[in-house]
Amino acid sequence: MVMKGLELPPESLVQCENLIADSIVKIVELSNSSGAAIALSGGIDSALVATLASRVVDVHALLLPDHASTTPEDMKDAESLAKDLGIDYEIIEIGDLVQGIYDRRPKIGPAECRLAYANIKPRLRMIMNYFAANLDDRVVLGTGNKTELLMGYFTKYGDGGVDILPIGDLYKTRVRQMAKHVGVPEAIIKKPPSAGLWAGQTDEAEMGATYEEIDSILYAVFDLGMSLEEVEKATGASDATIKMVMERVKNSEHKRSMPPVVGIEQALVRK
Repeated sequence: MVMKGLELPPESLVQCENLIADSIVKIVELSNSSGAAIALSGGIDSALVATLASRVVDVHALLLPDHASTTPEDMKDAESLAKDLGIDYEIIEIGDLVQGIYDRRPKIGPAECRLAYANIKPRLRMIMNYFAANLDDRVVLGTGNKTELLMGYFTKYGDGGVDILPIGDLYKTRVRQMAKHVGVPEAIIKKPPSAGLWAGQTDEAEMGATYEEIDSILYAVFDLGMSLEEVEKATGASDATIKMVMERVKNSEHKRSMPPVVGIEQALVRK
């Protein structure tokens, strides 16, 4: 059940659509770039960003599958979307690159440290995104949403390494609304969200709650300023789920901040 007020009214969807488009145009112009680059995964977030960006700037899409975890359905959906939007795209299989890094650490395999190895994939995709962007003087569009950012559900210096986050202030619930609003294919919208870190992986299974539950909790805390006791009453979420969400927010703060700089000069001056 989605908490009241979380879903946007039609007029707000139009406002968000225009704001996101204007922001993409602005960063391209301010950076004196020729356009934008984006990694298309076949999922809803990248589909929404690509759809909005393609209407206002020149977009080059990269489809970066890994044969061990990327499904044929995702690649089919990503390629079909790129064709429907009329944007240039290229397909680059990264499986061999991933394996090359795995092979450098033969004593520790993916089964023993699954997340560390899985994070190699988004970091390699970040490198490919920026390589393509640098070649054509483009900016890199991120596809992370507000839910993922607050929960720390992204890879530091991986899919978090971008020039702008067009939908970074939209909860996943609102991303789904926006996707329907701008005409993202229904097959992509209804697909279970997955970061594609390993075969069969889904966001909700990994986080331990549905996006509706997580969004309602985050919205109640960060937008409405409710106490945790009030959140439980307003959302109907269990105490365990609320604690899990808030712990993830707390523990991932470092992902949302620039690396701390040790204040040496200031300390020397004081002496």
